[in-house]
Amino acid sequence: MIKTLRALKFLVVGPMILVLLFVINWMTSPGDWWVQWAALGIGIAWVISLFRVIFAIVVAGGLAALIVGLKNRATPMRF
Repeated sequence: MIKTLRALKFLVVGPMILVLLFVINWMTSPGDWWVQWAALGIGIAWVISLFRVIFAIVVAGGLAALIVGLKNRATPMRF
């Protein structure tokens, strides 16, 4: 669960870091775009974090559906 929360945090923080690096690159050396390599690394990490969060949401939704299904099955149907 802690890894999922960290991944969720990185989904917000990662693009902010990339914007900061872009501004630093633009102000210091506009002819040499080294920020593209940082963007590649952060982008790969961002996609992995996104998959981790989506997986956690799918698992939580599946567990919730299972609990509701079991609860509805345990109660007798009244007509």
